[in-house]
Amino acid sequence: MRFTTGKPDHDLTYDDVFMSPTRSSVRSRMEVDLSSTDGLALPTPLVVANMTAVSGRRMAETVARRGGIAIIPQDLAAPAVAGIIGKVKSAHAVFDTAIRTSPDAPVAEALTLIPKRAHGVAVVTQGRRPIGLLAASDAAGLDRYVPVHEAMTTDLTLVPARADASEVFDLLTESRRRIAVAVDDAGDLVGVLTTKGAMRSAIYAPALDARGSLRIGAAVGISGEAADRARTLLAAGADVLVMDTAHGHQDRMLEVLATVRAIRDAHTRATGVRVPLVGGNVVTAEGTVDLIEAGADIVKVGVGPGAMCTTRMQTGVGRPQFSAVLDCAEAAADAGRAIWADGGVRHPRDVALALAGGAGAVMIGSWFAGTHESTGPLLTDPNHRAYKESFGMASARAVRARTKQQSFSDRARAGLFEEGISSSRMYLDPGRPGVEDLIDFITSGVRSSCTYAGARTLSDFHARATIGVQSRSGYEEGRPLHSSW
Repeated sequence: MRFTTGKPDHDLTYDDVFMSPTRSSVRSRMEVDLSSTDGLALPTPLVVANMTAVSGRRMAETVARRGGIAIIPQDLAAPAVAGIIGKVKSAHAVFDTAIRTSPDAPVAEALTLIPKRAHGVAVVTQGRRPIGLLAASDAAGLDRYVPVHEAMTTDLTLVPARADASEVFDLLTESRRRIAVAVDDAGDLVGVLTTKGAMRSAIYAPALDARGSLRIGAAVGISGEAADRARTLLAAGADVLVMDTAHGHQDRMLEVLATVRAIRDAHTRATGVRVPLVGGNVVTAEGTVDLIEAGADIVKVGVGPGAMCTTRMQTGVGRPQFSAVLDCAEAAADAGRAIWADGGVRHPRDVALALAGGAGAVMIGSWFAGTHESTGPLLTDPNHRAYKESFGMASARAVRARTKQQSFSDRARAGLFEEGISSSRMYLDPGRPGVEDLIDFITSGVRSSCTYAGARTLSDFHARATIGVQSRSGYEEGRPLHSSW
């Protein structure tokens, strides 16, 4: 990557820069290979942040099917995380996990489950066999205590679990149906696939481990329980471990990284599987080098750019994210390692700029909080707009959850030192209410960015990108108008 007029002597945010087009021989966005350059070779270079309000089993499954990976937060107990890993590993790589309900359940119970998946239906099962479908529209006007079997439709489109996604797409399109129900040879439920999901399966490659299971990561933290937690998560089959704390360039992080690296190496010798370690967060080349020397394969970069983070306003500490990515990516590359750009992305352009700056993948948190797949319940405001609650991982709310095993006085003391928002409404975009919708939005932008740079891979993109510095009015000029002026 190069600057059009030389690297400036001040730090830059994503809003401060733009990319100039260059001569390109790339004829189509679909010629671009978006595989991450962080050593994980994710088909889609997106990582779901280890935020309690964002990343859980539903999110992990869905994102992995579209080529990314989710990191389960450190606030969850290790046995619970191990259970999530097991469920994600057993999930189908193509068919979406169905929301299941019984025919005798009240409609009210089913309606609370339906918003948890973007496909918007519950599969009614007798034992393990599907016998009907229930959408929210099927229950319109009915008493909420009516049993599901009185509201469901029994007109199902059944497909074998071995069916190819393109075959399912053709079948649904021809029959003018929206969703297919996949069953195994015994007729038991395997999953569901919508027309759009079938189309996406032809575009995205899932992120799979060596055994063909969906990939998932987990956060460890740097507490005294880090070693035991790391052993539990490795045994459960985690594909990446994230050693995570707000200030990653500290002695405790380096000590824990070295300890977990030894545990990981022992696990590798026993199983033949090498699980990458991620350390962070830092914003300097020095911090990047120190974490790599302590054992990090990937360094997480970003202090203060996240939507839920108040660190910069409270402490004055942090760094504009684009410059942090540039310097840390260069230092990591010199050491044969990579970085994740963590935080500060609010538009597809920001993801593209992070990758152009040398990030191996981009971590997203709050942007994904306002989706069906995030962990919280779907709520509505007085204007009937749907939203999810989000909160920062250094907020008082997160600290309370993380310190629940401590004494009341210790928990109260820890709660005084918050650096995050404890409650924020993340509204679902009516046009993009699911995380897959956002992934479509992001990757289409990144693919186009690569074609403007004449790049077919993300390595080429970083090598060929030409970046300029713009004024605030330059940034505003590029914003679309949704109504006339």
